[in-house]
Amino acid sequence: MGGSRAQVNKAHKTRFASKSSRNLHKTSLKDKHQNAKSDRNLGKGARAARIQRNNMLRDQKRAAALNEKRALTGSTSPPRVIVLFGLSAHVDLNSVERDLLALLSSKCSNEAFPTVVSSEYKIRATVLKAPHGNLSSCMDMAKVADLMAFVTSASSPCEDGSSDYIDSFGEQCLSVFKAIGLPSSVVLIRDLPSDLKGRNESKKICNHSLASEFPDHCKFYPADTKDDLHKFLYLLKEQRLKSPHWRNQRGYVASQKLEMLDHDSVSGKCTLCVTGYVRARNLSVNQLVHVSGAGDYQLSKIDILRDPYALNPRKVQDAMDADDVPDLQVISSLVPDTSKQEPLYVENVPDPLAGEQTWPTEAEMAEAEENQKHKKFKKRRLPPGTSEYQAAWILDESDEDDFGSGDELNDGMVLDDVENGAAPNEFSKTFDLEEDQGSLDLGVSDGETETDSVMVDGDMTREHIEDDIKRLKEAHAEDEEFPDEVITPLDVPARKRFAKYRGLKSCRTSSWDPKESLPPEYARIFAFDNFARTRKHVLAKALERDRSKDDTVSPGTYARLYIKEVPQNVASNVCLHARLTPIITCGLLQHESKMSVLHFSIKKHDSYQVPLKGKEELIFHVGFRQFVARPIFSSDTFNSDKHKMEKFLHAGRFSVASIYAPISFPPLCLVALKKVGDMSSPVLAAVGSLISVDPDRILLKKIILTGYPQRVSKVKATVRYMFHHPEDIRWFKPVEVWTKYGRRGRIKEPVGTHGAMKCLFNGVLQQNDTVCMSLFKRAYPKWPEHKFPLSNC
Repeated sequence: MGGSRAQVNKAHKTRFASKSSRNLHKTSLKDKHQNAKSDRNLGKGARAARIQRNNMLRDQKRAAALNEKRALTGSTSPPRVIVLFGLSAHVDLNSVERDLLALLSSKCSNEAFPTVVSSEYKIRATVLKAPHGNLSSCMDMAKVADLMAFVTSASSPCEDGSSDYIDSFGEQCLSVFKAIGLPSSVVLIRDLPSDLKGRNESKKICNHSLASEFPDHCKFYPADTKDDLHKFLYLLKEQRLKSPHWRNQRGYVASQKLEMLDHDSVSGKCTLCVTGYVRARNLSVNQLVHVSGAGDYQLSKIDILRDPYALNPRKVQDAMDADDVPDLQVISSLVPDTSKQEPLYVENVPDPLAGEQTWPTEAEMAEAEENQKHKKFKKRRLPPGTSEYQAAWILDESDEDDFGSGDELNDGMVLDDVENGAAPNEFSKTFDLEEDQGSLDLGVSDGETETDSVMVDGDMTREHIEDDIKRLKEAHAEDEEFPDEVITPLDVPARKRFAKYRGLKSCRTSSWDPKESLPPEYARIFAFDNFARTRKHVLAKALERDRSKDDTVSPGTYARLYIKEVPQNVASNVCLHARLTPIITCGLLQHESKMSVLHFSIKKHDSYQVPLKGKEELIFHVGFRQFVARPIFSSDTFNSDKHKMEKFLHAGRFSVASIYAPISFPPLCLVALKKVGDMSSPVLAAVGSLISVDPDRILLKKIILTGYPQRVSKVKATVRYMFHHPEDIRWFKPVEVWTKYGRRGRIKEPVGTHGAMKCLFNGVLQQNDTVCMSLFKRAYPKWPEHKFPLSNC
């Protein structure tokens, strides 16, 4: 049987072509045994190496944890700062402070903020008591706190008889602490019942009520008896404390003593001496320092002092005896090197001749002629004085052909640099109209002449026009949807009133030169070519300085800082403020004393119900700094280099606040306070964080001019009340117009002498529609009126 269905077997494929090739794959028993043994040894060696490496890593982690624990509890680490904060006004913090100090040590220093040494618990601590009702002092204490101890009372009845563990000020401060960066925290419960059952129930109720307000790792401790506090301190000794990341990037000193030396009556300046422990990072004598409430200054000297609060009981006794001695023993002193010390630059000195035009060199003229020969362009009819950058906004004559002839270019917007100083507006884009619609003549099809329009507007007085505009505004009331609408004034020409504004074909893709027409304040600030790269280099330089031991003071060292050339009135205010809270002196990174434009991601706080308008004075707390600024708010759009300015800070969403301020490198927290009325203490208004330092960020203020159709004929209409003068119509003729119902069009020509104009749209226009024109102007922050920083904020 044959055919197509016959079975066809596959050809046999031998594995080896010949005996010789088969023998190549054979190995002797001896070789096979050796290979197997070597593989087995290789596996054992890899496993042994892996086990050895894991053991080494485990030992390193144990050693690091042990060293960290010894550093926290040893004499090389600064005393732990414990801040007591009452969650309600009726909590007695004095008794808590007294019990803690008595339990830690029978003796304490005679300073404003006592530091105690406990040989029993092997810890050193500085106990601070936050004043209830003073938000600024509570914030300053929270910035240096190693442990936040929130104290509440189990018996805190309200008027209705219910239990209230935290009041409104406590909630406000708690939200501020979270915005700053909450360090390790605990909750101490006082006034628990004496019986065991009621004690446990009260503690459970308190835990259930406050658990949502604190992080998950926050623990609750009873704090009525000596045994309760003993358990808390024993666990505090073993606990690994955490601090905010921004605080660990700069070395700082929380003052324990503050003095004024070397008064100079001629210059009105003195030397401010700050004594305390260096914390977080190394502090160099060559770097600039910031004193909270005083400003940025240079150091004249750093004295390394003998530690008066050593853990050794004998040393502690010696230190207590040394309190009667006016000056502590100086171990060594560091003096700045003039070649390495950072200069104190705050503002750039503007050069008045920087903008002067100079005669070009021969090489530049030859290069310009060469470029002119190779440059091929079509002749364009432009207004006199138009630059190449401005000419990029103006349409070619071919773009006008879609709506009319090119002979109308002479009626386009004319620049008047001397009078207005405004740049030409960007022309609107063309539309794909049907052929019959694009070729229609407005005057013929409407059955309307210029004489008719003149007669309609000529009989109306100014009061009649204002009443008519008001009536139309009320009929088209959509202020919530279009909040940028403005009314064109009747007494001032629009080309002068809105001379600084321009139109944009597309707010996302149209070009806007960030160096164009900058305000005079920009000559006083500093800018970076690449902020991210500069930040990386500055942090690397700070890390390299920490490794150097020549001119730096390591953390845990008890030192005295001599801050030179501090105004006497500022130093007096700082010394007065030091009675309430420790004065923080922090080291600044490179460039952090110079002024620039800072941008913050900011959100209005839920407790602040008053509208927060742009350019209002706010007290900014940025890291250890505090100053008064007048920010402008803008939207944060990621798909464009232009950002729309917002008049108010809207609740429930983040915006960007831009201010003139000293340069800072993120990450840094932001807390904005606002003085309301005659209140002595400011209230919390907004929270956020630092984004970047960028003077080239373009913030645009948008306005919308509106007009109303008077006569409509399909895609053509006569619009009035957008302008009141024919010259204004010719000035803004290149700008695109649009309607609230989604039509887009352009201005064709003015009609009459009272501001009516003919417009052509890309679709049929409705009679009740509103014609709009969007104009943009670049906005800048308000230069601060107060000198940085404000010492009484």
